[in-house]
Amino acid sequence: MPRYIDLSVTVDHTTMSPPSTNMRLEVTPHRRGPGFWQVSSVTQSLHTGAHIDSPLHVFRDGITTAEISLDQVMGSAIVVDLSFVGANHGVTIDDLRRGGADDVNHGDIVLLRTDWTDKMYGQWPSYFTQSPYCPPETAEWLVAKGAKNIGFDFFEEYCARLPDFSSEDFPMHRMILGAGVVIMEGVTNLGALPRRRVDFAAPFYKIAGTEGAPARFFARID
Repeated sequence: MPRYIDLSVTVDHTTMSPPSTNMRLEVTPHRRGPGFWQVSSVTQSLHTGAHIDSPLHVFRDGITTAEISLDQVMGSAIVVDLSFVGANHGVTIDDLRRGGADDVNHGDIVLLRTDWTDKMYGQWPSYFTQSPYCPPETAEWLVAKGAKNIGFDFFEEYCARLPDFSSEDFPMHRMILGAGVVIMEGVTNLGALPRRRVDFAAPFYKIAGTEGAPARFFARID
């Protein structure tokens, strides 16, 4: 029998979005009687918790998340083990190679494992401001390897932690999304995978006109 390993962070009323918007997730339950009946409404940034990014995030004419095909968020995934990196570390191409990224094939989903989210998610703002990050030249190398989707278990864009950032200060996002590669953020629990290559899926909320969408990341192990 197959088993499924959850790779998504859990969000609640204490969860914050990245410093670029610094929004707290709010859940409001609505009830009617006389018996029990509940419907909840949610207010949040679409870039809170486990989510995907589409090119519209950084390109005015970019496609929306609703236009991303399921093929891009499902398939064979390889875990690149960067668990040796620490806080504020800029991930290098040599780091990727040390973690096994030379084995990335064209069309792979690449999952970058640092274990940062496992250790630091919920510790705001340190989760964002002290995270390892991914310089654009490292992202370019992964794109050139043929990755169709890249998942991060850390806050990968250095400049988003700066108080005076601009839209042009997102070079890593622009490099990846400009190549038509999906970005997944809020990945966690990659150390629970028993092998480096797994069947992976990231179904997401299909909202027209948006640049981000909540998702559920998981791996299937036979």
